Amino acid sequence: MASLNERQQIPSSELGFTDEDLKELENARKLPITFDRDCPETTPERALKFKRVNPPRKTGFSSPA
Repeated sequence: MASLNERQQIPSSELGFTDEDLKELENARKLPITFDRDCPETTPERALKFKRVNPPRKTGFSSPA
């Protein structure tokens, strides 16, 4: 398994994005998040009700006690 410290950075030119795609992504980063009925803002109370879909991974590191 590869270490997170040893991961290689893939240049954006190799990802296959066109210049137009990159401009759209940059513009999207500048826009504020818009919440609506289909995607409402999550409140702290609502966040506590979320359950994990997949179990946490066992990384071999012990969690701080």
